Amino acid sequence: MYWALDQRGMPVDDRKHTYAQAFAIYGLSEFYRATGEQESLRLAQELFRLVELHTFDAVNQGNLECRSREWQPLDDMRLSAKDMNCAKSMNTLLHLMEAYTNLMRVWNDAELKSKQQGLLRVFFQHVLDPHTYHLKLFFDAAWRSLSDVVSYGHDVEASWLLVEAAQVLGDADLLAQARTAAVKMAQVVHDEGRDEDGSVLYELSPLGLKTDKHWWVQAEAVVGFYNAYQISGQGQFAQAAERCWDTIEDKFVDRVHGDWFKLLNRDGVPDAQHVKVGPWECPYHHSRVCFEMLARLGFKLARRDRGQPTRLTLGQRHARTPMAGL
Repeated sequence: MYWALDQRGMPVDDRKHTYAQAFAIYGLSEFYRATGEQESLRLAQELFRLVELHTFDAVNQGNLECRSREWQPLDDMRLSAKDMNCAKSMNTLLHLMEAYTNLMRVWNDAELKSKQQGLLRVFFQHVLDPHTYHLKLFFDAAWRSLSDVVSYGHDVEASWLLVEAAQVLGDADLLAQARTAAVKMAQVVHDEGRDEDGSVLYELSPLGLKTDKHWWVQAEAVVGFYNAYQISGQGQFAQAAERCWDTIEDKFVDRVHGDWFKLLNRDGVPDAQHVKVGPWECPYHHSRVCFEMLARLGFKLARRDRGQPTRLTLGQRHARTPMAGL
């Protein structure tokens, strides 16, 4: 898959980002789940094989960031201008794991399962810091960490994606490890990364705390906190999920023009110059939190006489229908 095309469908960036191939696998496998379209599944399988053939590091494990159009090494493998030029990154590996999770739902393949086991082990051995339970973000090929930045959004997002990956894989040992890690990761974000209104701040670097608030961080925090509640039964996590959702409802949802504002300052004021839809802003995170929470809450919309759905808060729903563990 190309990274970008122009309006005529011609490639303007033909590098083979592993991150891009991952999201293509994710989307194609989901399209097959929805439609049964065999060509979609075939393309997802073909991409999986290409990714593993050309980006898998047989010496150090994990997958490399990027290759040229001809799958040759590149000097500059950055995913975006704000990313570090490195051999491997947490973000690419996280979303490759996520894609393989979805592909496993429709394809029972031994090699796919083996690669997913490898990715989970890479996260536990190299990406997740066992002392802080933050994720390390950028690495050289031999897993030397290249950054001291803490990304609270990625921490809480990965906390539930690791559990989902191990659960779909069906590996009991990795699932137990993922569940333990998920609660600890959510706890660290709960204690270190939340603002007074319950929203989650962006990141911490050696230069200080970045206090802007991004839509995707809030969306992933709702799921991540609630996942930690489902595993641990600790009410603080259900409360944290609800407070974050309230912030979304009150500040991120654009009641005039629709969709969500994608970036707010610490006071909750939207950045008027920040696009609602762009290369990095799409329906992915905020639609997914709705789908995930509807499923996790076992939600069935009760309708009033005039056909309007009854809205229950997470706290009300929890009080009426306690959630069992995953």
